[in-house]
Amino acid sequence: MKAVVISRHGPPEVLRVEEIDDPVCGSSQVRVAAKATALNRADLLQRIGRYPAPKGVDPRVPGLEFAGAVEETGQAVSEWQPGDRVMGLLSGGGYAEKVVTEERMLLRIPDSLDFEEAAAVPEVFGTAYDALFSQLQMAMGERLLIHAVASGVGLTALQLAKTAGCFVFGTAGSQEKLDRARELGLDVGINYRESDFAKMVAQKTGNQGVDAIIDLVGGGYWEKNLASLAMRGRLILVGLLSGAKAETNLALILNKRLTIIGTVLRSRPVEEKIALTQSLGRHVLPLLETRRVRPVIDRIFPLADAAQAHAYMESNANVGKIVLRV
Repeated sequence: MKAVVISRHGPPEVLRVEEIDDPVCGSSQVRVAAKATALNRADLLQRIGRYPAPKGVDPRVPGLEFAGAVEETGQAVSEWQPGDRVMGLLSGGGYAEKVVTEERMLLRIPDSLDFEEAAAVPEVFGTAYDALFSQLQMAMGERLLIHAVASGVGLTALQLAKTAGCFVFGTAGSQEKLDRARELGLDVGINYRESDFAKMVAQKTGNQGVDAIIDLVGGGYWEKNLASLAMRGRLILVGLLSGAKAETNLALILNKRLTIIGTVLRSRPVEEKIALTQSLGRHVLPLLETRRVRPVIDRIFPLADAAQAHAYMESNANVGKIVLRV
């Protein structure tokens, strides 16, 4: 099969299309003929050598999600048949014509989604749903601040939070990105290049702060995040775009009784990923089927143009997901 491989660590140009062996399907696994995959920041980090693949995963082929049609099932598989339209999470290997995964890691693609849209679902909806409801335990009427709200995870978290009745603040670096987020329900948009988000949050909440923050930015926002949180507020770190280090006032965390959570999806045990997949099937698929929420795609590239897609993501110009058509 054809796959995009990391020929060496470096810039986007190190990505090459090569012929590699088809993945082997185990007894409880399903092999899928992939029709599309999507980019994630982790792919960029893996390409430059800063985010190695988990043990047992081919380190040459990036890609953490896919959509396609079932090609082969293992002897112990009972739920899926050849031809079924499916999507799911991977620990790697998604930039390829075929992928293999455990049968309970698969989700049926709703009729309302094509393959490209479906490929933009697993990572961002899994990350956002888990952050919002499994970890932050968001409740109706609570205030939420989402950093990088125009990213794939950001726009997904926004939509899910609005379905749960939350009031949502969001930061982004351009008016265009904020306008796109407002179309999906953003209540207060903050251009971080022009405004201090902590001051804006204080102004809009009568100095009460927000109940929770989803932060994809990291170190550079740390102190302002703490200032923006209400008493007993919760912060979940999903990404570290501005760095992994920060100095902090621990007394503020104590006095406000804050909860700080870190999260990562790729390296979780398969049992946790299965549990998350099943939760998505119960709680998110119905919303996708009725289009109450939807994947937001910025641009679609052919698989052979993965290098150009990586360069585009590094430009930070995208609003939503970048998809590779296989």
